[in-house]
Amino acid sequence: MNPEEAVAARAAEAAARRSYGKLIAVLAARTRDVAGAEDALSDALAVALTEWPARGVPDSPEAWLLTVARRKLVDALRRRRHDEDAAAHLQWLADLKADDDGEPEWPDRRLGLLFACAHPALARDLHAPLMLQVVLGFDAATIASAFLVAPATMAQRLVRAKTKIRQAGIGFEVPSGDTLRGRLEAVLDAIYAAYAEGWSDPEGADARRRNLADEAIWLGRVVASLLPDEAEALGLLSLMLHAQARRDARRNPAGDFVPLSEQDPHAWDAALIDEAEALLHRANALPGPSGRYQIEAAVQSAHAVRRRGDRVDWAAIEALYDALCALMQSPVAALNRAVAIAQSRGTAAALAALDTLGRDARLQQYQPYWAARAELLARHGDAEGARRAYQQAVGLEREPAVRRHLQQRAARLGR
Repeated sequence: MNPEEAVAARAAEAAARRSYGKLIAVLAARTRDVAGAEDALSDALAVALTEWPARGVPDSPEAWLLTVARRKLVDALRRRRHDEDAAAHLQWLADLKADDDGEPEWPDRRLGLLFACAHPALARDLHAPLMLQVVLGFDAATIASAFLVAPATMAQRLVRAKTKIRQAGIGFEVPSGDTLRGRLEAVLDAIYAAYAEGWSDPEGADARRRNLADEAIWLGRVVASLLPDEAEALGLLSLMLHAQARRDARRNPAGDFVPLSEQDPHAWDAALIDEAEALLHRANALPGPSGRYQIEAAVQSAHAVRRRGDRVDWAAIEALYDALCALMQSPVAALNRAVAIAQSRGTAAALAALDTLGRDARLQQYQPYWAARAELLARHGDAEGARRAYQQAVGLEREPAVRRHLQQRAARLGR
């Protein structure tokens, strides 16, 4: 690759990274043809790699890509089969031609695209993968690896979802009022699901999966910037930034797992925590009751006080989990509440709470339940019960570093 080609490639990659979702949203806004928009943008990027080395990188790479991609999209629409809706295609062609004649300040329709990806007509488990592909440009193989699905299976599911968006005429509109809040929950849940997948690879063994957390935060920033008065959008971004601030502290130099209670607060990213705290403050200042992500961010904020040398207020954390349990009826929230009770009211009260939770079949295959139970039984003096609980936790844990940590905890019981 000669120097001109290298410059062109870097410029095209940077433009796609900055504006992939923005370009796809504009291209597909009228036709609802997400797959067609992706093909058109891919063709435009290929043309850029051919023309930019010779002619130079344009002053506005994104505007250039949009113009070329629109022409590719028009050409593709003209080649469509005659048995499809010809009248609709003619209208789309006219609209695209009108767009191409002007619109120097093209609008940011990414939020509408995110709402389309999280439409209730689409399978919920496809919301996050669809966002990663059509807003961030991830390929199906990368998404499949992150969500532990075969690449061919994920590719087929994504194709079907995009076909449904086009055939059902799912619009890229941002809803209003109560509809906005209902649909926004699906958007935020999908972003958080993507973040959780990236967070689950703390050792960084899979570079693409590790970057998934960063990309989810980027999506969270998009939503928070476009909906600055939606407290839950701010709360989700605050929650993710609080978690991300502690990412490097989850492992010691030898690669061993370090639980939150044993982490060095000085190893946390202070700038991310400050940003997360500011976002949570803004969210809490908005009218209305707190939602799930605001409450979860508040829990993380309560732990972050250790950075200033303050003690964690476990009674406040228990109260926050009380609110979260009332809101969500989540067994995971109830488990975390029991862990907080151990700190605020003692081991016996926490074990009583865990005994009640143990009747929930969903927790029987959940490693943190057994790890928490083992820890509390050990504190209570029941070494044999703790050993059995640790065995259950070890058997359910996939991550080697966490498994070693649990095995080490179990080994200490006999000392």
